[in-house]
Amino acid sequence: MFQLTPFNSTYDRTSFLCGSDALDRYIKEHVTQDIRRRIAACFVAVDNDHNIIGYYTLSAASILLTDLPEHLRKKFPRYPTIPAIRMGRLAVSLSSKGTGLGGALLADALYRAYTSEIAAYALIVDAKDDTAVAFYKHYGFMAFPESGRTLFMPLASLSTIK
Repeated sequence: MFQLTPFNSTYDRTSFLCGSDALDRYIKEHVTQDIRRRIAACFVAVDNDHNIIGYYTLSAASILLTDLPEHLRKKFPRYPTIPAIRMGRLAVSLSSKGTGLGGALLADALYRAYTSEIAAYALIVDAKDDTAVAFYKHYGFMAFPESGRTLFMPLASLSTIK
């Protein structure tokens, strides 16, 4: 069992290990600074002992209108950019890999982005490798035409999900 909640410095993050040095170091050393500076919000999955077993970050972003596929671009006024939310990091502890926690964290991020009182067109992600690209595409994300590792999901596509 796990609980999804906003990051709290009382949770144990010292033992978090996901297999990526950058993601491990971020949750252990940098997340509190980013939250304090309002650069990112962090949400965590914690187990019954309050150990962090997964996390993701969200921050404000924008999409250049010209970066969208043509069929989507036509639907917008000719603004140079449109608002979005970026999921900058998504990490699952090695002990929780293969349990569906990554999908649960992604679903939580999409839900928070969709229900936010601040308007945003899409959730953007930067996949670190081809495995991550496949993970996001499995959940319906589309790649930007000029950047195969930056993907997005229009939040309006979630309106049918309750």
